[in-house]
Amino acid sequence: MSESAELLSGLALGAFRLNGQFLHVAEGLARPVGMTAAWWQVLGAVLREPLPVAGIARAMGMTRQGVQRIADLLVERGLAEYRPNPAHRRAKLLQPTDAGRAAIAEIVPAHQAFADRLVDELGVETARDCLQALQRLSAALDGLTDQP
Repeated sequence: MSESAELLSGLALGAFRLNGQFLHVAEGLARPVGMTAAWWQVLGAVLREPLPVAGIARAMGMTRQGVQRIADLLVERGLAEYRPNPAHRRAKLLQPTDAGRAAIAEIVPAHQAFADRLVDELGVETARDCLQALQRLSAALDGLTDQP
């Protein structure tokens, strides 16, 4: 196997492991407030502005169908609601309800405590370097997967 193929495999396996680790942490932070990591992820995507399901899926790297299922559950549980979308009649916008915002607010203290522990473990500069490396890797993959 070539070095580039080995690097790709190592990057992919590392990303898969990291994804699993982040999901485990997110589940632990969301569970005490009666949420799942996936619910938190979708609700978090619309905290600043309402988005259509397809927009949430693109932003979060999820499938549209998966986001739709979670969005419907959030609406059913009163944590989010659908609003009309002036740009598209059929693609309604998802936005959090007051209850959804309150649920996210309950996660914030534990999220902050974990963030502080992680950054203390890594150091601020290393944490920034990791973030920059992940952003560069993601941008490179976006560029390559947009090509035929």
